Amino acid sequence: MSERSEWSEQSELGVSERSELRVSERSELRVSERSDLYARAVELDASDELAKLRAQFVLDEVVYLDGNSLGALPASVPGRIDDVVRRQWGELRIRSWEESGWWTAPERIGDRIAPLVGAAPGQIVVGDSTSVNVFKALVGAVRLAALSSAGRDEIIVDATTFPTDGYIAASAARLTGCELRPLEPAEVPSALGPRTAAVLLNHVDYRTGRLHDLPALTSAIHDAGALAVWDLCHSAGALPVDLDRHGVDLAVGCTYKYLNGGPGSPAYLYVRADLQPRFDSPLPGWNSHADPFGMSPAYEPAPGALRGRVGTPDILSMLALEAALEVWEGVSIDSVRTKSLALTDFFLECVEAYVPGGRVESLTPSTHAERGSQVALRCADAGEVMKRLIEQGVVGDFRHPDVLRFGFTPLYVGFGDVERAARVLGETVSQGM
Repeated sequence: MSERSEWSEQSELGVSERSELRVSERSELRVSERSDLYARAVELDASDELAKLRAQFVLDEVVYLDGNSLGALPASVPGRIDDVVRRQWGELRIRSWEESGWWTAPERIGDRIAPLVGAAPGQIVVGDSTSVNVFKALVGAVRLAALSSAGRDEIIVDATTFPTDGYIAASAARLTGCELRPLEPAEVPSALGPRTAAVLLNHVDYRTGRLHDLPALTSAIHDAGALAVWDLCHSAGALPVDLDRHGVDLAVGCTYKYLNGGPGSPAYLYVRADLQPRFDSPLPGWNSHADPFGMSPAYEPAPGALRGRVGTPDILSMLALEAALEVWEGVSIDSVRTKSLALTDFFLECVEAYVPGGRVESLTPSTHAERGSQVALRCADAGEVMKRLIEQGVVGDFRHPDVLRFGFTPLYVGFGDVERAARVLGETVSQGM
């Protein structure tokens, strides 16, 4: 072998050895980083003041990060529903409307939700679906606007909203003779004018987890003489809302996400106290009549939040929700927000450490003031990736075409869950490279 050939062979061997060393160093670094993150998760869980609440839910070894679609089952609900079915319905039957408090459930449960959204008692009524309540609130807002000034014939709707809100807004516009203007929330302040009657916005974007500025947007809407209607489906139970403090006019929300009311649990409608005497619901029903059993052919609305009721309440779902809300006793929504931000911060840090570069992109704002309680990651083959995650015991969800959504419910999600979810995600996308 020539001298040059011997040098080349030694050189190639050296490159190979150095390459193997670098791979080994990277592997050791990943193991070390994983060990550090896992240790931090253990420490964070040990100091978490909300960690004890996890025992109040029916959970298993699965990492459940889809509470922004359907909250976990509170352990108190099955027994309560058994009593409602067997004793209240089975034994007391019709007497339960009075003796078991069925008749007053919509406003009673509304008052239990009120502190979670920063509302005083007497402004929230529970019942119907979110879609139905969006319709009531939006048409009611347009009618209220017409009482204060003429010529308000425009509804502005969040262009990024959950589709149903858009459908309802379009229908409300047709029914009230208004023009519908879909706009990005950031565009709303500059678009407001003397024609604007009402603005329907989402507090948190359901796809990206972006938190919109409710105080500033509400103030801008009021400065223009219009009414603000907020959809709280992705914020109530996850972060402070402060409806009363910020003067929100009307708001709606579901109860099966962060409030853990169960699949199809009834939604709620908030009408600010000073607007209630003038609130004209587009769906007047016998249940919202001032004298519901008078059976008068003429409609006279009940006082206060009661005029937001329509028909007979869905008692089984409603009382399941009431039982579910018991987990909130003594829980501060501010402490929930603090943990929510810590969980999402830690998840993003773990994703950065565990997921190979370029495989995912966060769509969720890094700034706390702009972040709800979920993290959305853009990922190629997101549908298949989520399917594989679920098979490995990490449950989030997928939004077409390429978004992985992970919801963080502070009442039962821990930091160990977060570390495991990010680690499994990293392993899953690495296998697909």
